[in-house]
Parts: sequence; structure tokens; C-alpha cells
Amino acid sequence: MTPGSFEKKNAPRWCEMDVLMTAVEKKQQGVDVRSLPRLFRQVCADLALAQHRMYGQRLVHGLNDRVIRGYKILYRGRSVGLETCARFLLFTFPQVVRREWRLFWLSNALFWIPFFGLMVSVYFDISWVQSILGQEGMASMERMYGGDGASQVTHLRSQFGSNFQMFAHYIQNNVGIDFRLFAGGILAGLGTIFFLLVNGVMIGASAGYANYACNPSSFWTFVSGHSSFELLGMCVVGMAGMRMGLGLIKPGRLPRKRALRESTVQAMPLLFGGSLMTALAAVIEGFWSAGEWPDAWKYGVGIFFWVLHVVYFLALGRRGEEGAA
Repeated sequence: MTPGSFEKKNAPRWCEMDVLMTAVEKKQQGVDVRSLPRLFRQVCADLALAQHRMYGQRLVHGLNDRVIRGYKILYRGRSVGLETCARFLLFTFPQVVRREWRLFWLSNALFWIPFFGLMVSVYFDISWVQSILGQEGMASMERMYGGDGASQVTHLRSQFGSNFQMFAHYIQNNVGIDFRLFAGGILAGLGTIFFLLVNGVMIGASAGYANYACNPSSFWTFVSGHSSFELLGMCVVGMAGMRMGLGLIKPGRLPRKRALRESTVQAMPLLFGGSLMTALAAVIEGFWSAGEWPDAWKYGVGIFFWVLHVVYFLALGRRGEEGAA
């Protein structure tokens, strides 16, 4: 192949890469740059071939400039900074949740149906909740939520000692739940489904028992502030686990190993975003939920956060989606 025919054959691909790199450098919105890594690898191969065949300095230098330019863009994009984090939170995360809306509703159904079922069941037959919580669990619920807010604070202080220790306990608990939800996806999503159901049953049983045998106000004022972050974040991590599992169930034309790898990459924004939500829940739970604030304030903060999450997932990042369309 002559240098002229080589350049003529590959020029459209080089031009496409130039356009995408210019869009990234100028921070243009609405441009789909997902093909840029693939084009970068192809141009690297073109450069190696041109050098090997000695196609001339003009052609080699042009390809070399593209490789250097692409390398700076791609590896700069991998650096984590304030701009990257802000773009993830304001655009990428809510966009991915909306794009995976089927998994969103499935994950929420797997949690909320057993939750409300167990919470309501206490008014018909308390034995279900008693068998789930056991004697130790019921005693723990009564110690924490059996009295007013002041007795709850006293109980928590005697158990953990400080707000920071409470936060450390809750972050450890939430990380463990997130890990099981996501890792369960490797079992074709069955593990994720199981842990969503189990959490729905356990939390619903606790809420039902608090309503039935404890002081409901003491329970709901404690959980209201962090509930949206913790429960929605758990469901989002569940989405990540099921997305990974779908790579095994529906690999398409790809080998299952590659399909699993690609579905795991697709699940990463959901895992990162959901884990951040449950981490924020631990912060609120440790430093706010047990505080001696008026009940109206606690309920108000809880309602505000639930509304905030609805607006966040429905509205943020729409401009980027419209530009891409």
C-alpha cells in the first residue's frame, strides 16, 4: 500500500478523531465522545504501521501529533478533580439512573413490597415480625425506641459514646450492605435480588414493630432525616448488581466473560453514586438523627431530602441528554 492510498483509506477516521478531540478541548456539550478511546487505539496502530513502512515525515508527524493530543485528553480525563466529581453528580449519575429506569423500578419493588408488607402485617398477625426479629431484636428495638427522644439519645450515647463512633458504626454497616448487593450480581443477579428482599423484610419488620410495640414518634423522627439517602442509595446499588448480572444472563453476541466485564463497567456509575448516597446517610445518621432537635424539624428535613431526591433524579442532567439526542 502506498502512502497516498494509506492516507486516503484512513483519513475519515482521523478526521472523526480530530473533531472529537476539538469538542473535548473546547468543552462542547452534547457531543458523544465514547468512541474516542477506540479511535485513539486505532491511530496508535496507524502510527506504528506508518513508521514501520517509512511513509514519510509529514504523515508520521501528523499521526504522532494526534497520538500525543489524544493521550493528553484521555489521561487528563481520568484524573479525579472537582470538575470531574461535579460533572458526575450533576450529569452522569442522574442520567444513568434514568437510562436504567427498568432496573430502578425493579430494585425498588424488590425492597418496598416486602417492606410495606411486613410493616402492615403487625396489625393482622404480629407473629411474622416476632419470628423475623427474634427476642434479641425486639428487646433492642424497645430499648432504643421504647421511650422518648431523650431516652433514645441516652441509649445511643451509652452504646457508641460519641457522634463520630455512631457514624463509624453506620458507615461500616452501610458499606457491608452495599458490598453484598453489588457482589451478589455475580450470581446472575440472584444474590442482589436476595439481599434486596432480605433488607426489605428486616427493615419493614423493624418499622412495623416500632409502630406496634414502641414509641412510633421516637422511631420515625430518628430515621426520617437519613432514610431517603440510605434506602434509595441501597436500591441504586442494587441496580448496579443487577446490571452486572445481566451481562451473564443476556450476553448477546459477546462471550460471557467480555459481556460481564462490559456490564460491570456500565454498573460503575450506579455503584459509585449509590455508595455515596449511603455514605451521606451514615453522616446524617451519626451527626443529626439522634440529636435533640424538635420533631417538626426532623420530619421537615426528611421530607425535604425525599423531595430533593425526586427532583434530582428527574431533572438534573436533562440538558446533556437533549444535546446528545
